[in-house]
Amino acid sequence: MPANVTPEYLKAEDAYKSAKSSKDKIAALEAMLSAIPKHKGTEKMQLQIKRNLSRLKKELEKEKEQKKGGAGGASFFVRKEGAAQVALVGLPNSGKSTLLKELTGKEVDIGHYAFTTVKPTPAMLQYKGIQIQLVDMPGLIEGVSIGKGMGGPLISAIRAVDAIVILVDLSVDPIKDLELILKELEAKGLRINKKVPNIEILKLPTGGIEIVGENFLVNCNSQDVKKVLQEERVHNAIITIKEPVSLTDIFEVLDSSLEYKKAIIIGTKGDLPGSKEGLERLEKHVQNFKIVPVSAINNVNLDIIPSEIFSLLNIIRIYTRSPGGEIDDEAMPMKVDSTTLDAAKKVHKTLYKNFKFARVWGDSAKFDGQKVGPVHVLRDGDIIEIHV
Repeated sequence: MPANVTPEYLKAEDAYKSAKSSKDKIAALEAMLSAIPKHKGTEKMQLQIKRNLSRLKKELEKEKEQKKGGAGGASFFVRKEGAAQVALVGLPNSGKSTLLKELTGKEVDIGHYAFTTVKPTPAMLQYKGIQIQLVDMPGLIEGVSIGKGMGGPLISAIRAVDAIVILVDLSVDPIKDLELILKELEAKGLRINKKVPNIEILKLPTGGIEIVGENFLVNCNSQDVKKVLQEERVHNAIITIKEPVSLTDIFEVLDSSLEYKKAIIIGTKGDLPGSKEGLERLEKHVQNFKIVPVSAINNVNLDIIPSEIFSLLNIIRIYTRSPGGEIDDEAMPMKVDSTTLDAAKKVHKTLYKNFKFARVWGDSAKFDGQKVGPVHVLRDGDIIEIHV
């Protein structure tokens, strides 16, 4: 054990050793992970803590399902509608309901007290020809990842969305609130604004473990990687590593329960005293997040939020045009890098099967009405006319 572990870590470690229930063990492990110094000498310790956390949480979820008999219990399922589903996530009284009302016009209960929202509330945001479903989630509290507050149903609802808008109150302690939110989401397998490590694992029936790209391993060696794989019951595989990675990255690629989500931060209550200072602290502290400060009272920056949400979704808007020249007012949402053939398939299977060519107007075309084939890549705002 490194000599420079903190008293907080040792206290949490003692709590873990003496814990009897899964919940207490999870809480102690999370405290250990939070308190452990982050450097090369503790990386393997960090990985072991994460592995124990993952195992205990899976066991706890299984116990809960068995107690419920596989059915019943609270559900926060919201059927997806529109081009995408986006969750508004924040602590109680962070301004989620107010933002939902301002962006969508939906009448919702708004109160200056915690837990005004007790179940997910969906509403549609109109943005340049498409509809994006926003879902106001109940307030997230510390310990939600181990069942406190709205517990599992709330986290499950957040895991199901396409992107997340995190709301923090700028006038109080936005850094503390953000760290709490990210910690609770991370504890339940959500990776926010992080990319999947560029590692390919091809499992084989025989042959042992072969590692391609060992030079990309950071603070570990091939034997460390093989040990992690074997502990996760992978004994025969080719591991191709394409970028610098750690043991934790290897472990997370093996964990199929992880969800990677994009998010932005909305700093609310920008009209209150202390909000300017809170924003400055937040901007210095945060990396890899776009921060948009708003004030619903003074109508500050509310107009730019729809475009910021759209930018999270990795979709483009495609408009269809009939051979007679009539352009559909409603856009067809598609994934970035979609082709003309993808668009034909989405419009109707007959167009897809009998596709001959298409004409395109917009940024992807060299000139208006350019005749293109099935693999032509479309861009946001393109107009497409399909010929069969």
